[in-house]
Amino acid sequence: MNDNNSLYQEAIKQFAKAAHGHGQLQHATGAAQLDNPLCGDRVAMQVAVTSGHIAAVAHASKGCLLCRAAAAVIGLRAVGQSEAGIASVTEALERMLKSGEPLPAVWPELAMFEPARAHASRHRCILLPFRALLAALQSAPSSAAADRPAVP
Repeated sequence: MNDNNSLYQEAIKQFAKAAHGHGQLQHATGAAQLDNPLCGDRVAMQVAVTSGHIAAVAHASKGCLLCRAAAAVIGLRAVGQSEAGIASVTEALERMLKSGEPLPAVWPELAMFEPARAHASRHRCILLPFRALLAALQSAPSSAAADRPAVP
């Protein structure tokens, strides 16, 4: 694949290396682990939720640079967000990957994933940490449950 240089640009390498939020929480209120069986990515996400917002987040991510960089973006930006806010960012990221729609300005680091639009097989790698975060938030018994949209 000749597009690897643009796909694995320096920003992605730096985020994967920085691993913002890597580790474990002492007092997590929610946790989830998701795997991507096609490529071997695995993300364990923990959250502490207070008053419907993320007070702390930690992850253990094993896998490709894209997955680890996405988890690091979460480690940098998720604190203070509500479950609805994380769902909105996740949906916007998925729309950008599929059709090039603009990303939320409050998460500027997500722009580093734009070259992955051309590689549909890599979209799951990028989205896996966000889906793990949503699953962890949904497992947290908190006042955030009142803010959740009804699932049909």
